[in-house]
Amino acid sequence: MNILHIIGSLSPRDGGPPEVTRQLAAAYEENGARMEVLCTDDPDAPFLKDFPCRVHGTNQRWLGRYCFSPRLWKWIHQNIGRFDAVVIQGIWTFPGIATRFAARKARKGYVVFPHGSLDPWFQKRYPFKHIKKLIYWPFQYPVLRDAIAVMFTSALEPGLAKLSFRPNEWNTVVFPQGIQLPKTDPLAQINAFYRVLPQLRNRRFFLFMSRLHTKKGCDLLMHAFAMVAHDYPDFDLVVAGPDQEGSQAKFQRICAEKGVADRVHWPGMIAGDVKWGALRTAEAFILPSHSENFGLVVAESLAAGRPVLTTNKVNIWRAISEDGAALIEDDTLEGIEQLFRRWLKMSDRERATMAARAFPCYASRFTLNQGAQTIKQLFLEPNTVPPGVSEVARTA
Repeated sequence: MNILHIIGSLSPRDGGPPEVTRQLAAAYEENGARMEVLCTDDPDAPFLKDFPCRVHGTNQRWLGRYCFSPRLWKWIHQNIGRFDAVVIQGIWTFPGIATRFAARKARKGYVVFPHGSLDPWFQKRYPFKHIKKLIYWPFQYPVLRDAIAVMFTSALEPGLAKLSFRPNEWNTVVFPQGIQLPKTDPLAQINAFYRVLPQLRNRRFFLFMSRLHTKKGCDLLMHAFAMVAHDYPDFDLVVAGPDQEGSQAKFQRICAEKGVADRVHWPGMIAGDVKWGALRTAEAFILPSHSENFGLVVAESLAAGRPVLTTNKVNIWRAISEDGAALIEDDTLEGIEQLFRRWLKMSDRERATMAARAFPCYASRFTLNQGAQTIKQLFLEPNTVPPGVSEVARTA
């Protein structure tokens, strides 16, 4: 089976969707399928050098993140016929519009991953952007309506997605999202991380690893850390990720004003062995997010054997809490402070027990092979995947 994924950009700075696309390439291969990717990136971009499948970059992106590209339109119309399955990664962009037109002309089916973009949090946080989306909805909605399936990555996400826009009828399938473990040696990963931050070799630390974005609750994280740091002088905080909103300086000023600047470390975006080394050596992973359709890095933390401290706005929170691999609180300053204090008040034995539950939680719920099989089945036997949340997907 030949599968085409269409995405605006594969830049790691765009967070989860590019990483999901990268990891699916390996998962498809293990399941006897072949994958190619169409994007608007420069084909010579450094982040495409080691991509695990063939990538077609148009090197043309107009109108910013909308990714308008006549070259992409031409390519998809000329090539869609040689693929058995087509997957659109993301919405609100031109590639989805282009793919729908090409698929209808070629009588090909396609599926769409919204990646949390229909969550009502955006409506509340960015009301003016929501007005623009309402105007655009007559163009976006047909892409979802005409898809074989709209793929959501948790059991909570489909219900939330219905709250922001109307009409909103489509074929919902909950995708068993997950991640692939890297094949490199864990000790090599740990050493790679300590080469970047050698001052942490003998320090306990919490790890935040995501985009520095309002949605991720970074401001809450800085204030909450400062509130508990003076009571617990033996741990630090690592804040790793790209500065998408230009807000890192503001967060650093908060740390300086609160007297904890020397205990907060900013390595920027980390990847590969350095990323996995950070996960393996952290005391726990913390994600104070206000909205998260899945939270890929949560699954990565569990795969690395590290517990998760997060909010009830991360849509897989019930599953990881039920497995005893996470602490959950509200996405408020009080909630994030409580996450820190609950963890720090636990005994060494209690923390070790929670850590021991992390990998089994990942292994039972968040491996990616099942997701690759789901996409294959949608196109090979579409009638076997009914509308709505499948029983398999409910576990995620």
